[in-house]
Amino acid sequence: MDNKLDEITKQMLKEKLFSEEFMKIMKNNTKPMNTLMAYYRCAIMEVETKFNVLNEQFSLEYDRNPIESIKSRIKSMESLAKKVRERNVPITVEGIEENIHDVAGIRVICSFPEDIYMLADCLLQQDDITLIEKKDYIQNPKPSGYRSLHLIVSVPIFLKNEKRNMKVEVQLRTIAMDFWASLEHKLRYKKNIPAQVADELAKELKDCAEQSASLDRKMQEIRNKLVKFE
Repeated sequence: MDNKLDEITKQMLKEKLFSEEFMKIMKNNTKPMNTLMAYYRCAIMEVETKFNVLNEQFSLEYDRNPIESIKSRIKSMESLAKKVRERNVPITVEGIEENIHDVAGIRVICSFPEDIYMLADCLLQQDDITLIEKKDYIQNPKPSGYRSLHLIVSVPIFLKNEKRNMKVEVQLRTIAMDFWASLEHKLRYKKNIPAQVADELAKELKDCAEQSASLDRKMQEIRNKLVKFE
């Protein structure tokens, strides 16, 4: 028992020291890091605009909006430090840009599962978008029950004297998938939950994920039946 506690203490100390080292290096490279984060924000604006245009087009042509909402985020320094440590990435601005592909993130919340794949196809067909990686957690859910379609794409941003390609992670999910993921995320980071209770909640969440997926399918079927009468 004491050995296990010693190992945990050493690991926590190691992580703390690494985080402090990471923050120190980032502080000494404030301008390059701020510039990189600004580029990521520009990339988010580019991708978000593409989805807003698609949503507007569908509204005009089909009198419906496939997108319920769009959320965006830039990884925090703490989260970035954790990923750099886990992947053994060089602690440099260049190392982060080359190896961490989800610094910039966009989450697109859709009405129905079919809209997810339709919007993903529309995005990837655009000639300035390059697909880097695709993970389909809808067809192949995570063991926890998590469902979402993940894309890593490269998009150009146009600066004063150059065009620069930046990577953005795009997550597409339904309202039900997003609600489930939000709850699962909150519970996962609750550190004071006893192990037995955590296991029980994980099982309940897995059941909820199945029920949510079933609801998505039923709502999709109803929508498809209604379309015939439009």
